[in-house]
Amino acid sequence: MTSADLSKRPEEVSAMFDQVAPGYDRTNTVMTFGQVGQWRQATTRAVAPRPGERVLDLAAGTGTSSVPFHQAGADVVSADFSEGMLAEGRRRYPFLTFEWADATALPFDDDSFDAVTISYGLRNVVDMDKAMSEALRVLKPGGRYVICEFSTPTWRPFAKVYDWWLGNVLPRLAQLASTNDAAYPYLSESIEAWPDQRSLARHLRAAGFKHVQWRNLSGGIVALHRAWKPAAKDED
Repeated sequence: MTSADLSKRPEEVSAMFDQVAPGYDRTNTVMTFGQVGQWRQATTRAVAPRPGERVLDLAAGTGTSSVPFHQAGADVVSADFSEGMLAEGRRRYPFLTFEWADATALPFDDDSFDAVTISYGLRNVVDMDKAMSEALRVLKPGGRYVICEFSTPTWRPFAKVYDWWLGNVLPRLAQLASTNDAAYPYLSESIEAWPDQRSLARHLRAAGFKHVQWRNLSGGIVALHRAWKPAAKDED
């Protein structure tokens, strides 16, 4: 899988992440110049986990993103489509609960989570709208959905520099840091093909979410979207 039209065949996406699992977190740190830690903190604040809440962390990978939810006292399920990622996560964080899950057909009951979050994973799903509908289904009424994903820089001159970086610098960094640098052309191209902030918000509203909002991080390189499942008699 090297191009981002990327029919995104699930078995190819899974195999790609199986291959990069051992060095995935290190590679992300190198390629984002350490900013991924700040983005993770912002995501945790957006989810705002509370003791006793059930949190579903989709595309959790090795579980690094789930640790802050666990530390906050939440009952967190770390779910991913890649068996390789799950195996690495179980090795690193044996105190977390890992489950295999397809974001478009979640193996969880209706109305079973207080919060659902997905970081850098919705972009790799074969059907984004179906994944949003599934997140809505498993959320309790009034529950919150938080998406952290690469997005569109808001300042045009910076956007041009960023596009150049995606096409020229990121692949070279991947060669230095990744366990499978061939996977990263796909990731770079999929970032370029991803909807901008307003477009993603429209998808959330179309899926049935209410009170949709977003916040740009690092000038729009990443955007945090947050939305809520309607509670009884909720009005937008």
